[in-house]
Amino acid sequence: MSDGNFNRNLLPYTPYQSGMKAGKSMARMKALEAFKTYLQSKGNLDSQTMEKECMEFKKLLEKAII
Repeated sequence: MSDGNFNRNLLPYTPYQSGMKAGKSMARMKALEAFKTYLQSKGNLDSQTMEKECMEFKKLLEKAII
C-alpha cells in the first residue's frame, strides 16, 4: 500500500507532458532563429564569430528553459 509518496514515472502518460516538451523545444528553435537573424542584420560579423555567439546563446537558453 502506498504511503503517499510516488514516483512520477509510474503515472500514466499524458499528452500534456509531451506538449510541454515540444513547446519548449519549439521556443528554443524560434529563439535561436531570431538570434541568428539579429546577428546577420548586424552585418559586420564573420561566420565563425556568428557560430560562436549562437552556441553561447544556445547554452544560455538551455539554462533558462528547464
